[in-house]
Amino acid sequence: MTRRPIGVTILAVLAGVALLLSIVHFLQALGIVPYIVGPIGFRDFSLWYVLLWGLMIWVWIWVIQALWSMNPEAWLFLLIISGFNLMFDFITLITTPTVTANDLGASFILNLIIFGYVMLPGTKRSFSVE
Repeated sequence: MTRRPIGVTILAVLAGVALLLSIVHFLQALGIVPYIVGPIGFRDFSLWYVLLWGLMIWVWIWVIQALWSMNPEAWLFLLIISGFNLMFDFITLITTPTVTANDLGASFILNLIIFGYVMLPGTKRSFSVE
């Protein structure tokens, strides 16, 4: 059994929170959970978003499993996934009206925290990246 540093455990928990956010976005894309805009909630179905958020759920599950088993590739994969999520959330936040800003704000901040934490020297050392 390998010893898991606390930083890797924190990353696995943050990835779990990102997984929960992806599940909420998936349910919103299916029209089960409403999008909340101020005091108003509305439902919408988008097959494209269902496919994309379903893929993200699968990716976050793999990342959590890889982090938990201290897979060396998990560091790079987490860096890439959180970076792409940051770019896509930022582009969506600046190009769409306030409809999705409430929903994607939490995802943007969480991915920013994950991206920053992954780049710390101690986290890199945990995965023998340096």
